[in-house]
Amino acid sequence: MSSATSLGARLGDVCVLGLGKTGFAVASYLAGLMPQRVSSLTLYGGASSGEGEPARSLAERGVRVVLGSEDVRGRFDLAVASPGIPERSAFFSAARACSTEVIGEPEFAWRESPDRWVAITGTNGKTTTTSLVTAMLRSAGTDAVSVGNIGRLCTDELVRRRDGAWFVAELSSFQLATSRLLHPRCAALLNVTPDHLEWHGSLEGYAAAKERIFQNLSGDDLAVVSQEDGYCRDAIGRLEARGVRTLHVGVREEPVSGEAAFVRDGWLTVRLDGGERRVAPMANLPLRGEHNAQNMLAASSMALFLGASVEAVRRALEGFHPIEHRIEPVGEFAGVRFVNDSKATNTDSVEKALTAFDRGRIVVLLGGHDKGTDLGSLARAVNERCKAAVCFGAAGERIARAVREAGGPTQVIRAPHLREAFLAAVGAARPGDVVLLSPACSSFDEFHDMGERGRLFKGLVADLSANGGVR
Repeated sequence: MSSATSLGARLGDVCVLGLGKTGFAVASYLAGLMPQRVSSLTLYGGASSGEGEPARSLAERGVRVVLGSEDVRGRFDLAVASPGIPERSAFFSAARACSTEVIGEPEFAWRESPDRWVAITGTNGKTTTTSLVTAMLRSAGTDAVSVGNIGRLCTDELVRRRDGAWFVAELSSFQLATSRLLHPRCAALLNVTPDHLEWHGSLEGYAAAKERIFQNLSGDDLAVVSQEDGYCRDAIGRLEARGVRTLHVGVREEPVSGEAAFVRDGWLTVRLDGGERRVAPMANLPLRGEHNAQNMLAASSMALFLGASVEAVRRALEGFHPIEHRIEPVGEFAGVRFVNDSKATNTDSVEKALTAFDRGRIVVLLGGHDKGTDLGSLARAVNERCKAAVCFGAAGERIARAVREAGGPTQVIRAPHLREAFLAAVGAARPGDVVLLSPACSSFDEFHDMGERGRLFKGLVADLSANGGVR
């Protein structure tokens, strides 16, 4: 019997924080449990929430909906917070003051259905690795579904979950920060580099939230951890001190650990259960770049641990298509390739993306909402690998200045917005080059989200081809 809340147990008086996608999904699920398992259900929409169809539909189902307020009052057995609400916020603190515990949505979903979970986190590579594990399990004939930060809420999938199906969960630091009992069978930490520091308060707080993915693992489970950054190496030490079975992932250097995943002689190789398995030659695989080698190694290790055969893993790798907005090829015109990497919202992600293309043949588009992160490493990488950098948006001037000050051959071009930046990039590119949208910034200065930014880029490429050039 799991230590988590067993399916069918009473939840009592429950509060949900936030009326976005997550809050609405959780409240809808909980409304279906009234009155048998939920005595009362209250949703606080937050300061910016207002009347609309979501609020009305919940109210019609007996949910007490409080709009335009973060002043949580009452007494609750459980509160479920949406991931956009920081633990240090007044909203979260108000809920904590009058609730027995406050948890996040994946934690809640796990408590409702705790068997057969895989969990994946990291600053970069989460979505690709999650999708790969799901594809590998399906290739092996096992039912699996990608859930979590990848776009399909865990709670939404609960009612559709079939017996024996695996939940392969991409989990963000926001989601992990409020986890307590979450216990996947296998979990991965891909990397930790500066991101979301305004939410967590510090890099150490961000890293600690990521590491919570392992908090309940035991010697029967598997932790898959990169050995290629300091925070991950520290996590490996703590895991092994606890006796957790830990597989080291190394792309640049073969790990010396008993269980490991690495590249040897161009082959993805996994050392597991006392033997080595040559999984696939990288030259035959559609995913490119050092970062994707790490993603493929981590995913292969997890799938093999869960019972997939080498043949099933290889089939999934060979047939895998790039994730939308993550180093996604979107067209070619006049000998120039166009690649959409709008999902690259931090500097580390861009640096890794640049390794996927020939040095000196990249015209990179950088810019967007300025997170205020250090740009030194990014500027050096751009000067080492790119022929031109087109810097746009709110962060454009600061990025352009950093690239210039780093010194090097890279041409620096300024543009106000993405549309103008695209035109400038087309003008700078020559046959054999790649125009890469890999912004290193979030999109909120100009777009609703990174998906809208990526779709505009793809639309501009389509227009270029349809019109026979820039008009």
